[in-house]
Formats: sequence, structure tokens, C-alpha cells
Amino acid sequence: MFPLVAAGIKGSLPWNEALSGVAGSVSLASWIFLLVPQLVENYKQGNAEGISLVFLALWFVGDITNFIGAIWADLVPTVIALAVYFCIADLVLIVQCIYYNLLSARRSKRQISNASARSEPDDPERPLLDRTRHSSDNTRLLGSRRRSSASHRHRGSHSSYRRRDSLSKIAEDESPAKVWIKNTVTVTLIWAAGVAGWAIAWKTGVWTPADNNGEETKMPAGAEILGYVSALCYLGARIPQIIKNYREKSCEGLSLLFFVLSLQGNITYGAGILFHSVEKEYFIKNIPWLIGSLGTMFEDIIIFMQFHIYADNQETSSAIEER
Repeated sequence: MFPLVAAGIKGSLPWNEALSGVAGSVSLASWIFLLVPQLVENYKQGNAEGISLVFLALWFVGDITNFIGAIWADLVPTVIALAVYFCIADLVLIVQCIYYNLLSARRSKRQISNASARSEPDDPERPLLDRTRHSSDNTRLLGSRRRSSASHRHRGSHSSYRRRDSLSKIAEDESPAKVWIKNTVTVTLIWAAGVAGWAIAWKTGVWTPADNNGEETKMPAGAEILGYVSALCYLGARIPQIIKNYREKSCEGLSLLFFVLSLQGNITYGAGILFHSVEKEYFIKNIPWLIGSLGTMFEDIIIFMQFHIYADNQETSSAIEER
């Protein structure tokens, strides 16, 4: 993300600059590990049906405009390198999702083809009851495929369950308490890494408050426009995912930790900007990135509510499949 410029006096570190630096470092750690939970979730599921590709595409466009804006504004190389990392990470997740979606589509065609092959042409000498039974079986099979692709994500057919390795099954059977503990430990470690990283950078002189002598560098108009475009993309990206969750009444296939880290990264990023300064000119200059970070928090909260509301639906679906 964009740098949190400090304006303290050389050799000293005001408390607000320290908090700004810590918040920025924690935000950075959150963004670096952000996509890992969803990549792992897709791998465990063996599909990517839970996440909206429109969501990922808009997010990717936001990161692209963020990257171009960073170059245009002549920001420090570290910020540009991070923008490149975000774009690459987005591409990895998008490619993984497309790969699994193609596999799912191929598997569906194969199952439908097999079902059609098993249905024999009508034979005048064949009993009517037997013909009716085969026809109803095929209809049931095709109908079940439509339900599974259009409603709750049941994590594939029973054959896909059998193909999963033992590690995936163990992870799948984790209790809510274990998942909560695992997520809490992960968030704690990221906070620890962020704080430790900032402290080391400060002590070694890698990170120091910049002395701008009260002068604010004017950002190019084009870079500022790209900042607003990026913010709009980030704001709009979650809407398709929220709609998808609502239509399917399920958040299955989504990683809760993915959205936890997103919320954490946005909170700490916005805090890092505001801790540095709340002066009018500085605040106006950073509005695009405040909108892109703090604005998406409300959408993340909506998704958290969907996780809670649709949890019972997922448990019911799992119980039906086990029968």
C-alpha cells in the first residue's frame, strides 16, 4: 500500500509517529499473508465455487491502478515492489480459481455424458416399468447436479470426498472451536510480526521519520485520479461476493481468515494514516486511500454476518450429505 510518511523531528519519535509506524507494519504483514488462507481453502475443497470471480477481478483492477498510481506519484521503491507483489498474488488466486472451475465444468460434463450413455433406447419388448425407472434415475441425477451447482456449495460429489487425502479430511473435520483458536493464533502472530518488524526497522535505521520541513509534496492529478479508481474498485469488489452468498444462502468455500486479515489490514492501514496527521490538507490528500481501506470495512462486516447467519445452513447441508 502507499507509504505512511512521518513528519517528526530528526532523532525523536513522537508517540503518534510510533503508532503510525506500528499500524502500517501490521497492515503490511496482513496484506502479505492475506490471500494464503483462501488459496489453502480452495486446495482443501478441491474447487473454487465459493468465491466470486467478479470479486477477484475487481480487486485485481484495484491493485493494478494502485500500482500505476504508485509509479506515477514516484513513491519509494518498497511501495512499488509491494504493489507488484499484490498484483502477482491476485493473479495466482485468479488462476487457481479458473483452474478449479474448469475442472468442475469438465467433471459435470463427464457425469452427464455417463448418465446419458447408461440410458438405453426404448425397446418395445422392454417392460414399461423398467424404462420408467431408468428415466427417473437419469432425471434425478441431472436434477441433483443442477441443485449442487446453483445452491449451497456441498464441496463436490461423494467421489470427490473419497479422492481427498487424509490431511484434507482432518482439516475438514475441525470443530468451530479449533478453527477459532487457529484464526486467533494466526492473527496474533501477524501482529507480533508487524510490531517486531517495525521495531527492528526503527532500531536499525531502515525506517526513520521523514523530515519534510512542513512541506507537503503535491501528488500528480493523474495519480490521485487512479487512487479514486482503485478505491472504487475495492469498494465494488465485495458486492458480487455478498450477492453470491445471499443467493446461495451459504459462505461455504470461503475462508473466514481471509476476510479477517482483510479487515485487520484495512483498519491498521487507515489508522496508520490518521495517526500520522489529521491536518486538512494531509487528510484530503489521503481521502482515496482512506475510502479504499476504511470503506471496505463495512462490507467485510456484512460478510462476517453472512458467515454467522448461513452457518446453520452449511451444517444442515453437511448432515444431509452424510446420510
